[in-house]
Amino acid sequence: MTAWESGGNGGPPFRLSPDGNSRAGTAMTLAGTLAAAEAAPPVESLDVVARMLKERLGAGSVSFLITDFTGSSVVRLGGAGSVETGEPAQRITLRGTLYDDVIRSQRPSVQDAGAGTVRVVAPVTNRGDAIGLLELFLPTPPTAEVMREISETAHALAYIVIANRSFTDVYQWGRRTRPLNLAAEIQHRLLPASLTCEAAQFAVAGALEPADHVGGDTFDYVVDRDTVQLSVTDAMGHDVAASLLATLVVGALRRARRAGADLLEQARQADQAMREHGREGYATGQLLRISLLDGATEFINAGHPWPLRMRDGKVTQIVPEIDLPFGVLSPRTYRVQSLDLRPGDRLVMLTDGMLERNADTVDLSDLILRTRELHPREAARTLIGAIVDAGNGHLEDDATVMCLDWHGLAQSRRDAATGADLADASLPSTTGHTASGR
Repeated sequence: MTAWESGGNGGPPFRLSPDGNSRAGTAMTLAGTLAAAEAAPPVESLDVVARMLKERLGAGSVSFLITDFTGSSVVRLGGAGSVETGEPAQRITLRGTLYDDVIRSQRPSVQDAGAGTVRVVAPVTNRGDAIGLLELFLPTPPTAEVMREISETAHALAYIVIANRSFTDVYQWGRRTRPLNLAAEIQHRLLPASLTCEAAQFAVAGALEPADHVGGDTFDYVVDRDTVQLSVTDAMGHDVAASLLATLVVGALRRARRAGADLLEQARQADQAMREHGREGYATGQLLRISLLDGATEFINAGHPWPLRMRDGKVTQIVPEIDLPFGVLSPRTYRVQSLDLRPGDRLVMLTDGMLERNADTVDLSDLILRTRELHPREAARTLIGAIVDAGNGHLEDDATVMCLDWHGLAQSRRDAATGADLADASLPSTTGHTASGR
């Protein structure tokens, strides 16, 4: 008897109750779900959870859909994550779909699917990072207890994906809506593993759309015990040469940061790395550090486009003292500057691809205002989407955005039992949604 058959604890197998909604015997606990997934090979861990749900709830179909790099579509990974079936990936554009509504609202949806079945779609999210969706087709409408179990299992799936994605390429495969060239492959490996992070004091999300000939854009963030640090960089050039320069600057910044260096030393080491190894290349950058003890905020601008701040319904451009990009001319001392950041502010950091000539029809300040009610996850993607649309789907330079909502220090914990703070979630889209098929 396998773990999923026994509920993961050696007890009796699950049994359907007469109403088909609940089981006598052991419930699907978080520990049991994780234990069953751990016992399976990494590529099969989601299949194990699917079998558990079928046994537990009598589901006729269980699927996991993973969000792609851009957040604009989801990919159905076989029956529950396996790509061994020989079936082609089913890619579904999110705009106007039920899936989009569930990701935006971070609330599960229950719909009559016809033919005597009920469709349940639940978000698979960790710390605000919308990893994907869990979709089930049940024989009867779920009770409140069943919905609780589905939501808890979906949350467990987020941890399962995070734990297993370093062992298999299945999840990387699912996140690609189109093949990546070598430069894009290098670029994507420089990004943080999770493009979104929620904490009690803040929420941050980044989005990047590579140009037709990849530039050198990157973004990064890290949350330590006492600080949150963000960076946006843009290495000169295109294609592999740009991605190699980006690797230098990101590697130098991370090395210094992980050694406990302050912003000044991080900038110095990035500049040194570019001058010693960059073959006369350079990179612009913006480094930001916020204290989680007193809210003090400092930043360095190395020849980078200025950030935008939304406060009290008004967007203003922050005009800093500007130092030269990393790797230009002789060694220098960078200036650490203070930034006025107050609870309720939204800070938008970007690269010059957001300002390219094809995007001159996009009023970024107005768009930031119009997306102020969206979670940073959706706001960043909307800003990027507007630039892509302005270029008719083609960009001459990478477009990158980091969106930070600063909540302040009044609270040290967040309410996120299922992986997302619902108080900060976006409203469902107003475009209506279409069927996605089974």
